[in-house]
Amino acid sequence: MHATPILQHLKKHGQLLDSEIAAATGIPLADVRASLSDLSARGEISRCNVTRFTDGKPVESILCRVSGFSPPAAPGRKAGASTASV
Repeated sequence: MHATPILQHLKKHGQLLDSEIAAATGIPLADVRASLSDLSARGEISRCNVTRFTDGKPVESILCRVSGFSPPAAPGRKAGASTASV
């Protein structure tokens, strides 16, 4: 139902929490979680359950990203092996 906008948002913004996806897309959190479960079952995303502590209280969330997706390399010089002569 909401799988397409959620998947597009993950592709654009990378790894996110379910609450961040809900806030950004305007989809209710319960619907986001149901869609994430469906996407995970189809193998389109990787997800894991996380517990974060806010003011000493545990907050259960789902952290997810697109499966098999790695962002493109940043432009510019890269660190590499030095080929200094001895």
